[in-house]
This record gives sequence, structure tokens and C-alpha cells, in this order.
Amino acid sequence: MSKSRLALWSPGIIAMLNACLTPSAVYAQTDVADGAMDTAASGASQGFFSIVFSGGLVGVAIIMLLLSLSLTAAYLVFEHLMTIRRNELMPDGLCEQVRELLMAGRLAEADQSCRQQPSFLAFVLLNGLSEAEGGWSAVEKAMEDAAAEQSARLFRKIEYLSVIGNLAPMVGLLGTVTGMIIAFQQVASTQGAAGAADLAEGIYQALVTTVGGLIVAIPSLGAFAVFRNRLDQLVAEAAYLAQHAVGPLKRRRVTATRSSGAVPPPPRTGGG
Repeated sequence: MSKSRLALWSPGIIAMLNACLTPSAVYAQTDVADGAMDTAASGASQGFFSIVFSGGLVGVAIIMLLLSLSLTAAYLVFEHLMTIRRNELMPDGLCEQVRELLMAGRLAEADQSCRQQPSFLAFVLLNGLSEAEGGWSAVEKAMEDAAAEQSARLFRKIEYLSVIGNLAPMVGLLGTVTGMIIAFQQVASTQGAAGAADLAEGIYQALVTTVGGLIVAIPSLGAFAVFRNRLDQLVAEAAYLAQHAVGPLKRRRVTATRSSGAVPPPPRTGGG
């Protein structure tokens, strides 16, 4: 290239470089890129909702059902976190207070102390104290029945999480079948001429409902397992504390039998 042509082109090249490196040009390019990203994001969100609700009343009903199941599961988890606690089932000091009152022979005050602190342990103790006149076997049987009743009541509340965990995937499967029906309906209506874009709508709806059902089911089943194990532990601990609290009734019964000179009957065996 001759020096004369290079001298003629150099001013134009320098002007183009300056224009590309000016802040206004850089900002303009950035604005264009941001606008394209916003447009793509809005289009994606609109496409998501349009596909989710494209199944008509059935699709909307499935999505709303999954949403209601998720809200119910969240409410149950919060409620169990507040109620299935050691302080709620076994108030601090109740066991020792009842034990001291029974050692002093103040049965009525022990009963009143349990009524002032309603809880799982108090309910079990109240049923045991109500059978104090019938002997230790009656007290023990009454406490066992009360503990079984209260634990069954708490387990029934926890089982709702298991029901939701088993029901949500079935609802998602219903949405999957509905979406596949829509996809094959497109194929049938076009006599096999439907392309990938026409089938993607129904398949996408099927996948969305499946994922929604799993998202609801997995945490629900996990929470059910955690609360079930926690309740088993607390119920066993409450039963032990109840036996410890009413221990003076058993010793008082044995002492009264020995002081009267009567021989306690031998333990019953399974042979009759």
C-alpha cells in the first residue's frame, strides 16, 4: 500500500475508533443489551403462565389444588413446630411437684396442680390420680390408656402431612396425563402435521404439574418423618415421667399392706 493512500484513510479510521470508544456509544450498546434481556425475560414469564394455564379449567384446577396442598402443608408444619415441643407436652417442674405432693399425702393438691397446667403429662397424671383408690394396678392401667389416647390424637394430626405427601404426586400425575392428552390432541387435529412447537405446549404443562407435585410431596413426607420420630421420643419420656411422679402411690400401697400384716397376693401368670 502506498503512503498516499494510507494518509488518506488514516483520518477516517481514527474517527471510527473514537466513535466506538466514546461513553455514549458504550451506554447505547448496554441499553440495547438490557432491553433485549428484559424483553426475553418478560416473554419467558408470559409464556410460562400461558402454558401453565393453557389446559383450561382442568389445568387451572390442578395448579390451584397443588397450591392449596402446599399452603396446608406449610400451616401444619408451623403448627406442629409450636405444639410438639417438650415444654408443651411436659411442663417443667410438674413431675417433681406432683411427686412431692403425693409423698406428703396431699392427693387433692396434686390433682389441682395438674389441672392448672394442662398438657400431655397432666392429662395422663389426672387419669392416674382419679384411680388412686383402686390400687396401683388401676392407676397404672388408667395412665397407660390416657397416654395411648393422647398419643393417637397427636399422631392423627401428624398423619395429615403423610396424606398430603402421598396425594400431591397423584395430583401432579393427573396434570401430566392431561398435558399429554393435549399434546396428542394437537397431533390428531392436524392429522400428524403438528410440529415440535405445537407439541411442546402440552408436554411442558405435563412436566410443570409433575414438578409441582414433587415439590409439595418431598418436604411433606420429610416433615412427617421428623415429627413422627420426635413425637415417639416425647411420648416415651412423658410416660416415664408419669410413672416417676405417681411412684409414691405404689410405695404407700405396699407400706399399708405390710403394716396391716396382710400378705400381698402373688402375681398373676398367663396360665390362669
